[in-house]
Amino acid sequence: MSISLEPAGILAPGGQFTLAELCAMRQDGVLAHVYGQAFRSIAEPETPALRAAALAVQVPAGLAERAVLGRSAAAWIYGCAPPPPVICLLIPREHRTSTLPPHSGCVLHEVRLDKYDVDRLGGAQVTCALRTAVDVATNETVDVAVPVLLALAGTAGLNCPLGRISAAISLVRHVPGKRRAQALVRSLLER
Repeated sequence: MSISLEPAGILAPGGQFTLAELCAMRQDGVLAHVYGQAFRSIAEPETPALRAAALAVQVPAGLAERAVLGRSAAAWIYGCAPPPPVICLLIPREHRTSTLPPHSGCVLHEVRLDKYDVDRLGGAQVTCALRTAVDVATNETVDVAVPVLLALAGTAGLNCPLGRISAAISLVRHVPGKRRAQALVRSLLER
């Protein structure tokens, strides 16, 4: 059976197939579930770009071009966290936006984003690994942050060792949770 995939390798309802058809193909072993209502061919490996595309499918249409996938969502994209229960979307403060539609499965934060904070993966904007680490350290609970930070630091291709995360946290200004994040990363460095 030949399946035509969207450019990023993701199949979602409303394109070629309905959700029922996609679920049936998953049951038949033709597709694998990625996230939400996003599926991939079993022949397609699950990569960061594919996970980013799967999350991008879930983003409300009005925000798709402006929103940046961040925090725990970005950590999952990099393979350093479990799938997020809610997709964290970041919008630059200068791009004020309306509220999210009800039951979107997303949460929206207006933040400062520099041009080097964002990468493009699978057609979606995603915070870079270092920005993701800083956001996780400053915004997540210790129980969530520790394994994610260790995974980000331990993934060689991300170039995000704990010392670099610590230096990046020290450079942020006017960010709630900065002192707690510095203490957390310091404790991880002392292990």
